[in-house]
Amino acid sequence: MSKVLTRVDGRVLTVTINRPECMNALDPETHALMSAAFDRYAADDELWLAVVRGAGGEAFSAGGDIRAMQDALEGKAEYKVPPSGYGGLTSRHGLDKPLLAVVEGVAMGGGFEIALACDIIVARDNARFGLPEPMIGAVAFAGGMHRLPRQIGSKRAMQMLLTGQSIDAATACEWGLVNEVADAAALEETVARWCRRLSAGAPLALRATKACVEAGLALPLETAIALQDSGGYPALERMRASEDVVEGIRAFNEKRKPLWRGR
Repeated sequence: MSKVLTRVDGRVLTVTINRPECMNALDPETHALMSAAFDRYAADDELWLAVVRGAGGEAFSAGGDIRAMQDALEGKAEYKVPPSGYGGLTSRHGLDKPLLAVVEGVAMGGGFEIALACDIIVARDNARFGLPEPMIGAVAFAGGMHRLPRQIGSKRAMQMLLTGQSIDAATACEWGLVNEVADAAALEETVARWCRRLSAGAPLALRATKACVEAGLALPLETAIALQDSGGYPALERMRASEDVVEGIRAFNEKRKPLWRGR
């Protein structure tokens, strides 16, 4: 059985870390397989949404495979992470398609950092999030030190980063880290509802939105807005020239559901 499973349902690609026997820890092969899956997602215009989750219900991912790291320290093997980062996502800058993380059980270290690299997080009520790297003499190198403060503010982020303290799903939702929490019985329908929501809008409009938000966050507000009118966001220009813009206006005026084509 592969360490990473992929499934396509219509326009949605689901990528599942499939190592439940070790809490979906990430060894080099798992990193490579996930990176390949997200390469496919980025390149395929027929795929509009990607969902990432862990198998087994007890862990999204416990992070890097410490046993594999020990082997690397002893010179028995190499612990190699692809240029796209942990799980093929944490250093994959410029991916403007939506990403939905479904977190059950623990999301620790690099596993948490994969979830942080996603746009939306749906958590089961048994989820726990943490960055315990300092407890083993390391740091949250895969984006955690930079994404977490941007997402929940400096003080709460530093609390987690400096103490290794984990938080439960309810706290993560209260802090704005998680979009929705569901119990085991409601989880799959909750995920399906989010997939419907994230697939309802025009795909090029969603891509333009994500691209503009991510680029604009690094700019002064006035500059970020001005770039919208000066061609500064290629994804926005692609949307403006698309058939879907015409279809959206027609569908609204004809009081019908639009038929998006992604072009």
